[in-house]
Amino acid sequence: MPIEIPTDLTPELVPLSWLIGEWEGRGRLGSGDEDSEHFLQHVSFTHNGLPYLQYRAESWLTDDEGTRLRPLTVETGFWALERKQLDADGGPGLVPADIVPVLKSADEVEALRNKDGGFDISVSIAHPGGITELYYGQIKGPQIQLTTDMVMRGSHSKEYSAATRIFGLVDGNLLWRWDVATGGEGGKGLEAHASAFLHRVS
Repeated sequence: MPIEIPTDLTPELVPLSWLIGEWEGRGRLGSGDEDSEHFLQHVSFTHNGLPYLQYRAESWLTDDEGTRLRPLTVETGFWALERKQLDADGGPGLVPADIVPVLKSADEVEALRNKDGGFDISVSIAHPGGITELYYGQIKGPQIQLTTDMVMRGSHSKEYSAATRIFGLVDGNLLWRWDVATGGEGGKGLEAHASAFLHRVS
């Protein structure tokens, strides 16, 4: 399936453009073994003309047949190429960006390509319960690997210390896996948390 790149996309989002749209599918909690619970997930990646993608994932527990039982969770965040922020970039807060984007051409974006042939990216994801993750990683064609640099927890949040996520585009479908560490020093290392197989719905 060919990837259509929106005509109004700022150049530095082109490496992430295959994510843009709505995705939906089923997954399993934990390691995905026979006793693992099922869930349904709807994911959206959208853009507003600025150099980041807006991300939202909503999930529901289901029975074995895929019938929704109850809401599971929602997470939301931002995905972008990792680069130094310049005066022409927007922020912090409501400080507007320049009308002309910082990276104006494909050649300027290509200059950011890393030694592995991909692009460094940063992803921030907020969860209910006072938890926010900051990931750094790489996008290389249709593959993404992310590792938390920081997990911010509220004073009453559950234990959660680190995570990794991988995403891949396979035959036009989005596959992902999420591993999580729930303890601090002396706590649990990374363990399988969830995985899913999503198809594009728009």
